[in-house]
Amino acid sequence: MDTEVVRNRTTVGIFIFDEVEVLDFAGPFEVFSRTRLIPGLDSRHSDQSAPFTVFTVAEQVEPVEATGGLWVIPAHAFSSAPPIDILVVPGGWGTRRLLEHARSIGWLRTAAASAKLVTSVCSGALLLARAELLRNKRATTHWGALDSLATLDPTIDVQRSARVVQDGIITSAGISAGIDMALAVVELLHGRDVADDTAAYMEYVRAKSAERTLQP
Repeated sequence: MDTEVVRNRTTVGIFIFDEVEVLDFAGPFEVFSRTRLIPGLDSRHSDQSAPFTVFTVAEQVEPVEATGGLWVIPAHAFSSAPPIDILVVPGGWGTRRLLEHARSIGWLRTAAASAKLVTSVCSGALLLARAELLRNKRATTHWGALDSLATLDPTIDVQRSARVVQDGIITSAGISAGIDMALAVVELLHGRDVADDTAAYMEYVRAKSAERTLQP
């Protein structure tokens, strides 16, 4: 076990907002929060070999209503969030409203500038596009938002059949694809064995269409 990695955990900040798609944020949260560098069930009884610290961030520390009526209390507000190493931007119907929300777009630009990795799930890619973070990059999103992504920024090379796309920023297709994206990030940082063990713990079959190995 690499104790240095465990002692200095990678922080994962997941942006949440009203009408965020539940699995868009909960899927990556499950992956990153349940990853362990020591395989097996017993390692999940503690955080000893957990390489990630995961938290949610919203504009304010006030209840957020996700799709389906699930209420979630974010851990941090924009103004008080700790440094974020991996930024996760989920999607959902709420992204359409946020496209015109200057404070959220501004926060995304700032958080992305200091993050080591920026990722999106589903229509979260639209927010990254609005923040001008996907210019001249390959990217994907939910199949229902592909045309919107292309319209928001015509410089984006929209990948219409991909599940996970890496081009500086890592984007993923709709909803459940966020799990594949998160597992791909785990593999990128900690190797395939750790990612596969995490998937096995979750009883999740990794999608063959996802990019199994992202480039450092």
